[in-house]
Amino acid sequence: MATATITVADIISRYAADIAYVAEKDKDQATDISTFADQLGTAARNFSMARIDGHEDVQTAAAFLHEAHLSTDANERTVFLRKADKLLAPIVWEMTEEFRQMVGD
Repeated sequence: MATATITVADIISRYAADIAYVAEKDKDQATDISTFADQLGTAARNFSMARIDGHEDVQTAAAFLHEAHLSTDANERTVFLRKADKLLAPIVWEMTEEFRQMVGD
């Protein structure tokens, strides 16, 4: 069975709005992989300070995206993107909702 290719645009469209909120960058939502990786790092710190479980996976996903950004090999880049997506998919929405409740939004 073939695995669908994931792109930077896919990841950004899925998670950037929630991550921008947690990173306190609502008005400056990421549109590129480098900015998104930076915002993930900030969001991971904010999740950690709020004692929300899963912040380690968010930080690891940021590292994977940073590696994808630096990669010159298309296959390697795809692997890093897939790993980041696999970590973020099950947790970002739930963690962001918990964060919103904590800050009163």
